[in-house]
Amino acid sequence: MTRIVQTRRAALATVGAALVATAFAAPAVAADDAAAVAAAVEALRVAMVAGDGKALAALVFDQLVYVHSDGHLDTKESFLKSLDGTNSFKSLALSDQIVDVVGDNALVRHTFDSVNNLPEGKTSTAHIRVLQVWKLDKGAWKLLARQSTPLKV
Repeated sequence: MTRIVQTRRAALATVGAALVATAFAAPAVAADDAAAVAAAVEALRVAMVAGDGKALAALVFDQLVYVHSDGHLDTKESFLKSLDGTNSFKSLALSDQIVDVVGDNALVRHTFDSVNNLPEGKTSTAHIRVLQVWKLDKGAWKLLARQSTPLKV
């Protein structure tokens, strides 16, 4: 009987130690994941401003659902077509960003402020709130969905 008690105690001690180690390791992993997602968001912003279709294609899923603040929807194909090789943005800034990683998914919320280039040298502005859904795919974070809504100036 003593041997069983000692074995159970040893097993419980091992499980307890593993739980404690996991509790301390999990925030570090989550912080690393959040930083990787934030880096992917920044890479997307840079590629959008540059009109870099190759970089944009690598950062989004084929099933992309990209909803603009006016309600129109882009697929991956139309998203790339609207930005690849264009100079759509004079500037694009993201602020108030929050990244929440949930397993192999991430929710990113931020404010999106841009100056958009229009024909004939004109510009327009956007001041919107954005929700993005990112998913880990073969070690890389890719955009799966995006929804935005206008903010009052």
